[in-house]
Amino acid sequence: MKRILVIGDIHGGFKALQQVFERANITERDKLIFLGDYVDGWSESSQIIQFLIELSGKQECIFIKGNHDAWCEDWMSLGEAPDVWLFNGGKSTVESYNDYSLEDLALHLEFFQRMKHYHVDDKNRLFIHAGYSSMHGPEKEVYSSNYRWDRTLWETAVAMDQKLSKNSAFYPKRLLLYNEIFIGHTPTLDIGIKHPVNKANVWNMDTGAAFAGALSVMDIETKEFWQSDPLPSLYPEEKGRNTDFIKTETL
Repeated sequence: MKRILVIGDIHGGFKALQQVFERANITERDKLIFLGDYVDGWSESSQIIQFLIELSGKQECIFIKGNHDAWCEDWMSLGEAPDVWLFNGGKSTVESYNDYSLEDLALHLEFFQRMKHYHVDDKNRLFIHAGYSSMHGPEKEVYSSNYRWDRTLWETAVAMDQKLSKNSAFYPKRLLLYNEIFIGHTPTLDIGIKHPVNKANVWNMDTGAAFAGALSVMDIETKEFWQSDPLPSLYPEEKGRNTDFIKTETL
């Protein structure tokens, strides 16, 4: 039977992606929805993009664009490499492209340019990298960058009184727009949890693969999930984004 699987932030961890694909027994029958941040962190960002390009030719895939992907796209298309990007995983991404030809770089750039801001399926489930702030939904956002940067959607879901009814005048209007919302961007490690987390109708799939956590895949119908080993154990000679730089709200 065809499954619909959602995949959290990968951040250059190709070994983790391969491992979790095997553990979830992913086949060409499965539909895959990736929530963004494919690059920046561990050393195999370019290998991940190449793998995903080839994968999309074999089975149905939806690729959402994350904030790190937007940074990488700007570097590829405009040559922009701000320090905030390089300090937060961009340096390893640039290095992973050292041996790529201009032709291959152009193919990867095209892949980034085709990524979606968000996706809504036929069961009114939203897939977006970070979130949105408009009570009327992402299509009404003034700034499209919120799709990749917003944390208030997740913060609202986490802070909600669990006894609050959907019929209450105080229930957040933007959470009523969709049956379920799947996001990445904000590691569940921030609230001390290592697996996908559900708050209200929001599922957070970023289980900290950029840092000390694992990469996660979940069947959106059954909520069964699979995880890789923690990324530091797969890349023992690397730091990923576990650096000495100060983590801020812009990251």
